[in-house]
Amino acid sequence: MANLTFKAESFSFLSHHRNTQTSLLNTTTSFKTSSLRLFHSKDSLTFRVWCSIKEKENVTESERVPDVLTGLKGVDELDPKRGSSLDFEQKLGNDSGSSEVGFDWNWPPWKHIPQRYKLIGTTSLAFVICNMDKVNLSVAIIPMSHQFGWNASTAGLVQSSFFWGYALSQLPGGWLSKIFGGRKVLKFGVLTWSIATALLPFLAGYMPGLMLSRVLVGIGEGVSPSAATDLIARSIPLEERSRAVAFVFGGLSVGSVIGLLLAPPLIQNFGWASVFYIFGFLGLAWFLGFQYLEEGQASHTAKPASRPQSIHMEKSFSNSLAELGGSLKDVPWKAFFRTPSVWAMIYAHFCGSWGHYNCLSWLPSYFSEELSLNLTEAAWVSILPPLASVFVTSFAAQLADNLIASGVETTTVRKICQTIAFLSPALCMTLSSVDLGLPPWEIVGILTGGLALSSFALSGLYCTHQDMSPEYASILLGITNTVGAIPGIVGVALTGYLLDTTHSWSISLFAPSIFFYLTGTIVWLAFASSKPQNFSNTD
Repeated sequence: MANLTFKAESFSFLSHHRNTQTSLLNTTTSFKTSSLRLFHSKDSLTFRVWCSIKEKENVTESERVPDVLTGLKGVDELDPKRGSSLDFEQKLGNDSGSSEVGFDWNWPPWKHIPQRYKLIGTTSLAFVICNMDKVNLSVAIIPMSHQFGWNASTAGLVQSSFFWGYALSQLPGGWLSKIFGGRKVLKFGVLTWSIATALLPFLAGYMPGLMLSRVLVGIGEGVSPSAATDLIARSIPLEERSRAVAFVFGGLSVGSVIGLLLAPPLIQNFGWASVFYIFGFLGLAWFLGFQYLEEGQASHTAKPASRPQSIHMEKSFSNSLAELGGSLKDVPWKAFFRTPSVWAMIYAHFCGSWGHYNCLSWLPSYFSEELSLNLTEAAWVSILPPLASVFVTSFAAQLADNLIASGVETTTVRKICQTIAFLSPALCMTLSSVDLGLPPWEIVGILTGGLALSSFALSGLYCTHQDMSPEYASILLGITNTVGAIPGIVGVALTGYLLDTTHSWSISLFAPSIFFYLTGTIVWLAFASSKPQNFSNTD
């Protein structure tokens, strides 16, 4: 083994073919086929080069490789303890075999991770921050209501303003993801919602400004699901898709846990404004870190991806701008809405969002008022459903992928998962809303189990967009998520209004969710399909 240190001041490439004779480190060798790639860097990079020698030949001075590298030194010059280059030549002896050259380059540490896994990992981290900025208001709304004198209807209106922006950005997010690529759209979304989150405390005393800041948070977070769906559809094969979707969207559950865990002590020690400053800063840090990661990747020559569904499908920015004008009319809108399975996705998304968004917004208040828990206890108990969802999501994704790999029809797998996601919370909400004389902690356990099992939707509904059409997956999710955001606008505010008028959590929070879970199950089982659709040919 020979260790070389190269100080590369420019891009260089050396190629050695059979019978090409090269003299390096005073060692005369002949390589069958090998290549050496150097990349622009001002730093010294250390490589280990493995060479199997075909044969030793004498090399004349004129046959040496031109001096294209500067600062080339033998290892014996750098580290005498390793031995001289002559010792290295003697160790090689008369070994024979085909040549093989490899480099042991351990920085950055994520260099050898496949590109699709890097994208999935950073996207999942963005989703963690996404839900941290979504749930922070559900905890902060309690002290904010006391400070500003808001009733339940006003608090519901403030919380629902997030979903106005969320609903408005779904279709544009899907369209922009298809044109510019999910990576660019995701960066825009994170930057937008992080700035708006950090500015919220300055606008809290002025209701239009407060609602505008939450609308901007909704816009930033609204484009993110379509951007993530675009990344997954382009880069992840079918047999890995359930796990990829679960890992990315599972970041939402992790974000809920972290947000609900950190918000109470921050509020108690530093005031409610601190959660918006700190959580907004985390998003800005992610944006800068993602920029650094992209620059690091761009500084090296990337290997061509072995999978045809590689992320290299993303278009350049200039080409994207050229397509922008005529792209909307090229989307097969009519074909989408003539497909029954698309309507099944739309309604299922609406039903699932009704239960999810209302519980996300109102559970801390429910635990505080109905179960008589203080702020910290209410927030920490609210952690249990998303925390349990993290484990359920992993199990459901593995189960779904294993069933598909074993030959079970994809549509059947998606129907099974989504049915579990609907019927489980419906049953648990029914038990919680009926007066069975259960103690508070048993009610908490029942709700936790039901809401955790709703995470099966990540291996059901949320995979169906990619199953049907990888090409239009981001736009399909934009359509269904637009409708799915309506419960956040209507449902969250309606829950507050019903609570003021009926003073019943069972009627205001649980009864509507149970209704939509049950009807969503019927529609999903009747019309859902994961069969690939060629929408372009049917429009």
